[in-house]
Amino acid sequence: MPRSRSFTGPADARIRRALCLVAHPDDIEFYCAGSVVLMTRHGATVDFVVATSGDKGARDTKRSREKLARVREREQEVAAAVLGVKRVTFLRHADAELLESLELREAFVREIRTTKPDVLLTFDPNVPYRFHPDHRVVGRVALDAAWPCARDPLTFPDAGEPHETAEAWCFGGVQPNLDIDVAEVLDTKIQSRLAHESQTRSAASLMRRWRSTARVERFHQVNLR
Repeated sequence: MPRSRSFTGPADARIRRALCLVAHPDDIEFYCAGSVVLMTRHGATVDFVVATSGDKGARDTKRSREKLARVREREQEVAAAVLGVKRVTFLRHADAELLESLELREAFVREIRTTKPDVLLTFDPNVPYRFHPDHRVVGRVALDAAWPCARDPLTFPDAGEPHETAEAWCFGGVQPNLDIDVAEVLDTKIQSRLAHESQTRSAASLMRRWRSTARVERFHQVNLR
C-alpha cells in the first residue's frame, strides 16, 4: 500500500488490517487493547497470534498446565470478542521457554503472510533489566519475521505468499514515539482485561488503577519499508 507518511494512529483510514503478535493470553489487553478496539471500530480487521497458551501463568499448583492452558485460551477468545476481533491463533509453545529459533521465525512469517497486515503490534525487544524472556523473544523474532523475512519470497518459500508490512508498533519499551489516547474506549479495554479471570486477583482494584493509569497507550513506531 503506497503511502507518503507514517500512520497517525488507530483511526488512520489507511490501516485496513493489523496483526497483534504476542507471547501470552492477556498481553494484548494489558498493552494495546485500546488501540485494537479503536481499529476495529474504524473498520479495520485485527488478528491475534499468541505464541504460548500461558500454561505456567499461575502461582498455585492445583491446576495442571494443560487445564490452565485451556482456561487461558478460552479467556483470550472472550477478550478478543469484546475488542471486535474474530480470529485468534494459538501456536502453543511452552510458556517461559520461547527461544529465538528459525522454527519460531518461520511460524511468525506464516502468520504475517496469512494476515497480510498493514501494521504489526508486538513487544519492543529493547528493554533493559526486568523483562519477561518470552516478551523479548517474541518482539525480536516478530520484527525479524516482518522485515525482511515475510517480504522476501525465497525466505521460507513454503510459508505463504510474500507480504511487506508497512509498520510495527512496539509496546512496552522505554522510548515511545507514538502516544494513543484510548480514554474513549477505556471501559471496553478494562472489560477485555477482566475477561482474564485467572489472572485477576481483584477486579475492583484493577478497575480503580486502570481508570487513572491506562488512558494512553505508548508505542515505538518502526517503519518497515
